[in-house]
Amino acid sequence: MTGYDDWLAERAAGRAEAGLVRRLFASDTAGPMIDLAGNDYLGLARDPRVVAGATKAAEAYGAGAGASRLVTGTLSVHDQLERALADFTGSASALVFSTGYHANLSTVSVLADADTLIVSDAHVHASLIDACRLSRGSVAVVGHNDVGAVEDALRSRTKPRALVLVESIYSVLGDAAPLAELATLCARHDALLVVDEAHGLGVCGPEGRGLAHQAGLAGSPHVVLTATLSKSLGSQGGVVLASEAVREHLVNTARPFIFDTGLAPAAAGAALAALDVVLEEPHRVARVGQVARLLAEACGVAAADGAVLAVAMPGPREAVAAVERAAEQGVRIGCFRPPSTPDGISRLRLTAHAHLTDDELLRAHAVLSGLR
Repeated sequence: MTGYDDWLAERAAGRAEAGLVRRLFASDTAGPMIDLAGNDYLGLARDPRVVAGATKAAEAYGAGAGASRLVTGTLSVHDQLERALADFTGSASALVFSTGYHANLSTVSVLADADTLIVSDAHVHASLIDACRLSRGSVAVVGHNDVGAVEDALRSRTKPRALVLVESIYSVLGDAAPLAELATLCARHDALLVVDEAHGLGVCGPEGRGLAHQAGLAGSPHVVLTATLSKSLGSQGGVVLASEAVREHLVNTARPFIFDTGLAPAAAGAALAALDVVLEEPHRVARVGQVARLLAEACGVAAADGAVLAVAMPGPREAVAAVERAAEQGVRIGCFRPPSTPDGISRLRLTAHAHLTDDELLRAHAVLSGLR
């Protein structure tokens, strides 16, 4: 291990010199904080109804699914959740996974082969980047939200099939993809548009049904959606929303689905309960938008398209220092530093939460204004 010891020490020293050291901490031990860093956008992770949904499912089915879903790991709670998610988003079918990361890995790796061109936005999530690496397709990375570049890549392709990868709301910049334009391009060039709705579901569109639904793309044969259950729905897991043919292909060929234990029953039960709350209380979705606008005003940046706000910083050390100053005043914010940022720019990252009170917002506004 001597060689590895030296190599690990060198890598650690390099991170320290660049100000890129990351450490884990138990957030629940930090004392009372106004949370502007987590992704529980609608405040459902601790909602008694959602917790009860998790508890009921765990009591009915046990702590874990017990096996791959193709063995004995598919439970009726999975079927119920898939029907509910498909109905909520207007999709033909749904397939749930243990994580959103696995949903993205599966989608791209089984829909792309050596005869496929993958056109990927430069700012897509790491799970989609890794999925491109696992696929056997040819990858063309295009500028962020550059519709013209996407069209050029599709027009000049030599492969018989093509995928276009985007996020509906981008996790770093917080801006929206031009989904309607991209869907039109994909239909014209017989390509599939894969949209990661991780930060759009529960936040955008009527009743939080997502940006694709808002753009009129629900159920489109040229659109495949992926999403996570761990953000607006306050649970854990992932989902692919697509045609029945795509779902069947995933079940039969997606290694992250075939070889992984099924989604934990508690997580499925929590997500089902959360969907009910979203439908019963649409004001939560509107509240996220209101909070996001107030946070943007405090930071002096443009209003967000979803719940994510990004504030560019001079460098990683300045970003970390701002996070620490905010924490000292009782406000938790996040920051993205290279290599997490595709363009190498360090940013503060703030997230809007529907359950913040007016008093908490006033306090957060004062703290954030002082960070400028």
